[in-house]
Amino acid sequence: MSPEIVLIIVGAALILIAIGDSIKIGDSSLGLMDLKLKIPLGIIGFMLIIYGGYTFGTVTMPGQIEQVAEGNKLQVEFPVKKVQVISPVEGDSVKCRILTMGVYPESHDKDIWVLLKPSDNKYYPQSDHTNTSFKRNGEWQVITRFGGDKGESYDIIVYETDSSASQFFSATIQSWKEALSYPGLEPEELPSGATEVDRIVVSLQENCRGVF
Repeated sequence: MSPEIVLIIVGAALILIAIGDSIKIGDSSLGLMDLKLKIPLGIIGFMLIIYGGYTFGTVTMPGQIEQVAEGNKLQVEFPVKKVQVISPVEGDSVKCRILTMGVYPESHDKDIWVLLKPSDNKYYPQSDHTNTSFKRNGEWQVITRFGGDKGESYDIIVYETDSSASQFFSATIQSWKEALSYPGLEPEELPSGATEVDRIVVSLQENCRGVF
């Protein structure tokens, strides 16, 4: 259960306690609390619900409405013969939040995932609200979020995955979001059903630490 939902539940409980103590049963109420205590409890409960609802909505906001930058783009050669990144390009200097885009052959039927590998040598699967990269008409894309220092190098690695590996990455992202902690994956933790198909190296043009 996420911290935001816990806040909402606690807030609702405080309001119910404050209201419930005032409900009359017959000709009298429970009267377990003084009015000076009921009012602050109700206010605190209301504020917890508002704050929990606001933060929950912010965290779960669909990725498509995020403001993202686009990098340089490769010229695509047709027909497309392999899954590859076309933006950004090798050696690009990128902003903290970009749209990583690519192409795939017409016959391709596997999921596509982008993982970032910063200087800590751990792997960070990227997703928007669809989790896997969005695929349509031979093109794919995914919002990619960086969290390092200005000038830090990142590998952008593209994997094609079977259903088991795709489910693993989705579950990993979900657990990180719920814990509000993103520790990264060690190389040995990568699922066997994920096959690397492309890789480029970029660097950060600004300080992105603590942005997200």
